[in-house]
Amino acid sequence: MNEDVLFDELDFDGDGMLTRAEIHRAAVHFGWQWQQASIFAFLDLITVRAPLDRDSFISCMTKLDEDPDGAYGEVLRIFTQAAGMLDPPVASKPDGTGPAENGVVWVGAGMEKLIGNLGHILGAAVAEDFKSALERLNTPCLRLSTSESALLFIDPQRSFTSGSWKRSLGSDGDREVMPIQAAFDNCASLLKAVYHRTDVMFTRCPFPPDSYDWDERFEGIIDPDQFYFIKPGNCALLPDTNGFREWVERLISIGKNSLVMGGCTLNSCLRVTSLETLSAFRDRGLEVIVDLSLCGARSSNYANSPQFGGISAVETALKQMSGEGVKVAERVEWL
Repeated sequence: MNEDVLFDELDFDGDGMLTRAEIHRAAVHFGWQWQQASIFAFLDLITVRAPLDRDSFISCMTKLDEDPDGAYGEVLRIFTQAAGMLDPPVASKPDGTGPAENGVVWVGAGMEKLIGNLGHILGAAVAEDFKSALERLNTPCLRLSTSESALLFIDPQRSFTSGSWKRSLGSDGDREVMPIQAAFDNCASLLKAVYHRTDVMFTRCPFPPDSYDWDERFEGIIDPDQFYFIKPGNCALLPDTNGFREWVERLISIGKNSLVMGGCTLNSCLRVTSLETLSAFRDRGLEVIVDLSLCGARSSNYANSPQFGGISAVETALKQMSGEGVKVAERVEWL
């Protein structure tokens, strides 16, 4: 099918403009799955704030066809640079938010709830092991200013709590995703308090349409026109066309030298993204912080395992991050 015919197939109302809603409707209608996930993600992103006309759509799709990197190639870089994804902080938008009472914007929950949940899911021994791991790592509670810090939420998508990723875990899926659900609860609570007060960005993994959207906890909180970074692998810096590197460079240029990360999963995407971001920007003075109260992993990854020398996959990740200079905090208090 050529690009012109494809446009007509996607343009349900026949008005010559392809909206984000039409892309989602078409993706479901035509049964798009993993094979089309990268194209779906790209089309969703570039129609976040405005529909595509026929000529723009054909131009984009032609570039994708000619680029060996496809949806993650130069056409993505062109869009991120042209669409204002890296404009001044979202906090500058007028929203009527006044000064925080007593200077405190948000105080996050500690690890008690997660430890209690682990005890319920995996037993008291696992909960105690994780509590001991936190004590060994001496994870502090930090205080940060919204005017000097920024937030990155890794993949807060429904796939990880009710969609394709969860389904891939089989019959244990409900139990395995409980820590991620709890982390998303905390992320949503934080967003209610600091969205439009500080720089906030998100990543999304390409998934089939029924799993791609934000987790339901973020409905009514994240703006419908919120941009994000497409992240097909474990690291937000890849592909290097997605705008993440330029966003961090802009943060540093305006004096925001602390980047807090949350989301999922703790021992995979968060671990890799935090380490690679610190490595890329350490010489620029960037401080990378992983807020454990905002992070989740599979329940079984909190259990000690011979695979990791008798400790858990999560503790292994925390040790690696701490050892290489990432600040691992039990929670962050925002001022």
